Amino acid sequence: MAVIHTGYRQAISTHYIGPTNFRGSRVKAQCEAGQITIEWDNALNVTNNHAAAATKLIDKLKWDGIWHMGSPNRGRGFVFVLEE
Repeated sequence: MAVIHTGYRQAISTHYIGPTNFRGSRVKAQCEAGQITIEWDNALNVTNNHAAAATKLIDKLKWDGIWHMGSPNRGRGFVFVLEE
């Protein structure tokens, strides 16, 4: 039987997914609890596209609190952590 831990925090990481012959560029936000992929918004800059993906995942998971965007994640995205 799996044990579900409800008292620990998860970081969200994002990364860029380049275009293919069939789909445009996207940003994926993921953590242990779930993931989401959104289309790249050309009206936003890089930082705001990654923040939008993280925000969509936070909303999907119904998490609240103050989130902070960290430094680039291996040059492919960003890391988001919840303030204690």
